[in-house]
Amino acid sequence: MNALDLPKPPHETRVVVAMSGGVDSSVVAGLLKQQGFDVVGITLQLYDHGAATHRKGACCAGQDIHDARRVAERLGIPHYVLDYEDRFRDSVIDRFAESYLAGETPVPCVECNRSVKFRDLLATARELNADALATGHYVASRPVAPGSSRRALFRALDPARDQSYFLYATTPAQLDFLRFPLGELPKDETRRLARALDLAVAEKPDSQDICFVPQGRYADVIARLRPDAARPGEIVDLDGRPLGSHEGIIHYTVGQRRGLRLAVGEPLYVVRLEPESARVVVGPRSALATSRVRLTDVNWLGEGALSDLHEMPVAVRVRSTREPRPAHLTYDSASGCAEVTLATPEDGVSPGQACVIYADDTARARVLGGGTIRRIDALQAGTARAA
Repeated sequence: MNALDLPKPPHETRVVVAMSGGVDSSVVAGLLKQQGFDVVGITLQLYDHGAATHRKGACCAGQDIHDARRVAERLGIPHYVLDYEDRFRDSVIDRFAESYLAGETPVPCVECNRSVKFRDLLATARELNADALATGHYVASRPVAPGSSRRALFRALDPARDQSYFLYATTPAQLDFLRFPLGELPKDETRRLARALDLAVAEKPDSQDICFVPQGRYADVIARLRPDAARPGEIVDLDGRPLGSHEGIIHYTVGQRRGLRLAVGEPLYVVRLEPESARVVVGPRSALATSRVRLTDVNWLGEGALSDLHEMPVAVRVRSTREPRPAHLTYDSASGCAEVTLATPEDGVSPGQACVIYADDTARARVLGGGTIRRIDALQAGTARAA
């Protein structure tokens, strides 16, 4: 086996590298080239080239495409740019807008990995007779057993960079074809390698914003995509009493405190959004506490069939910025939904977000899968109101 757990010698092993133009994927291409692999770089143009050319923090457009091309030239590898704008708009941007209009808080990076990068790009890699598709994600994969072709997904070595939350939807078949060379490296080592490889992007800042959401202004994007989205409505308390008005639920997310513009003498948070009535429901922080989460579109990477699961101790992340917390997982075959019962209630859990399931809450835990949060069960409403 070579360094990528593939049977052929490196020079006979073709690896397509998804090159975003950033330092991480550039180092992946450089390392694999240095190790003797037959490397082909592919950059996806996902977002409007002209609009993003001079915008900092945008990936997969403009300057990033130029940077990826320069890196490929420096490494002496073939490089191709594929126009995936239509696929990206249909699979990611439009779904993002519909989810927001439904009162949800979607995670577009999950859908981008699931449908564009690990479905469409992976198919292109196979058409190029590649043996693997490598990316610059900070996540680890290893054979489930010595000599096995089946692979399992794990949290990255660098906990501050771990991106497993965004990759839970990777299917077992995709996982067997994917490789993540940076999963065992800390970020500062990646930077050092970039300098050692003399890559022009060695000091390039990491992208911060979602590529099609400049400066994180989600509402502006939704209003542009759906001009009728900004439907005004009421802001009400937990008992339905009006407290104020708003200019559209697209301006709010569960757990939000700022921007409510309410003079009621106590801190209030967005508890839920009701798109049918265009109401924003607010309450004290205690009303955000959630003990049970219902998941749909579940992707399972654990052992055995999910339909055979009755109850299982796990750890889960309900937001990308939180560490995995102990929970119990059950699955209902009739509805196709999983239910997570949290050992300790979490605040600000929002429909549309991802809930990622791990074997435990350790630093290098295995990713068992995850799903989309569709319904949350808060603690006793009476307790919340009393608080």
